[in-house]
Amino acid sequence: MSGMRTRGKDVRRYILDHIDEFPKDISKKTAEKFRITRQAVNKHLRRLTEEKAITESGETRSRVYKLAPLSEWRKTYRYEEFRGSPALGEDIVWRDDILPVLGQVPDNVRNIWMHAFTEMFNNALEHSAGDTFMVEIKKTAATTEMFIADNGVGIFRKIQKALSLLDERHAVLELAKGKLTTDPSKHSGEGIFFASRMFDEYAILSGGVHFSHEFGKDEDWILEKAPQDGTTVYMKLNNHTSRTTKKVFDQFSSEEDDYQFNKTVVPVKLAQYGNDQLVSRSQAKRLLARVELFRIVIFDFKDVPTIGQAFADEIFRVFGRLHPEMELHALHASPEVKRMIARAKSGAAASDAGPAETSAPSPDGQKPA
Repeated sequence: MSGMRTRGKDVRRYILDHIDEFPKDISKKTAEKFRITRQAVNKHLRRLTEEKAITESGETRSRVYKLAPLSEWRKTYRYEEFRGSPALGEDIVWRDDILPVLGQVPDNVRNIWMHAFTEMFNNALEHSAGDTFMVEIKKTAATTEMFIADNGVGIFRKIQKALSLLDERHAVLELAKGKLTTDPSKHSGEGIFFASRMFDEYAILSGGVHFSHEFGKDEDWILEKAPQDGTTVYMKLNNHTSRTTKKVFDQFSSEEDDYQFNKTVVPVKLAQYGNDQLVSRSQAKRLLARVELFRIVIFDFKDVPTIGQAFADEIFRVFGRLHPEMELHALHASPEVKRMIARAKSGAAASDAGPAETSAPSPDGQKPA
C-alpha cells in the first residue's frame, strides 16, 4: 500500500512540475511517463483540482490545466528606513517578511532563496541610488517566483559608467563573466553571477537591456527590450529542486585552487553589434577584459558561425602566451571557428608559448563543440 501511495505522489509531482510545459497534453504525457491509463491520470488531476493546486478550463477534448496561485505577496520598502539603522538590513527583511511567505520548503531550497534574496536586496540598497524597493512573491504548488524592483539609476547604466564601457550591452558581457563590482572594497562581485545559476530562471531587466539565464540550458542572453527605468530582478525556482548552493559553487571552483571562484564562461556573441562579424583585435580585447581573474576560461561560441584571424590570434595566441598559467577552452565552436582557433594555436606552438585548448567539459557538464 505504501508503494502505491509513493507512486501516486510521484505522479502528482510530475504533473505539477510539467503542467506549465504541457497545459493541454499533461494527461497524455503523464500516462506515457508512468505507463498508466489516461483514466488513472485523470483521477490525479481531479485530486489536484480539488486541492486547488491546479485549475482546469475548456471542454473535455480541449481541456487546459494550469498551476493555481497559492499565494501572492507584495511589499514596498523605502531606502530611508534602512539608512543609518544597523538594526534593519536585508537579513531582517528576510527573517521577518520573506521567510514566512515562502513557508515550508526543503532546507536546500530555503538556502538558495536566502542567498539570492539577501544578495539582490543588498545590491538594491547599496547600489541603485533609488528611494524605493518593491518585493513581490508568487507561489504555486510547484514553483516560487520573486521580483525585486527599484527605481534607481539602473544596474547596466551604472556599470557602463563605472567601467567606461561603450554601452549597456558591454555591462551584460561583464556580468556574464563574474567577479564584477563597482565597489570592490565592499563586494566580491560574485553575488549576481552565482545567483543567476542557482535558479530555474533568472533575469535582470534594466534600461534597454535584458540579461537572462535558464538552468540546464546553454547561455540565453536576450539583449533588446523596451527601455525601463530602474532595475528589476526576476527569480524562479522549483519548490522541490534537489539543487544546492554548494553544487552551484563547486561548478566554478576546484580543489586545486582551494575552492576559489576560478572558472567562467564567456558568451562570445555579446561582443558583437548587430550583424558585425568578430574580426578585430579590439573586439577580442573587449572580450578578454578581466578574464585574467580566472584560471579556467570557457569561450562559448554559440550563434557565432565565424571569426576573423586577428580576433582568434589575439585570444588564443597573444593572450595565451601572456598567461600560460590559464586554461582557455572553446565551447560550441563551428567548423569555421575551430579552423581559426587551430590556426592561431599553431602560431602559438611555433613560438613554443601559450596554453593548449583542451576538450574539458563546460561547468554544466556539456562537452565543448
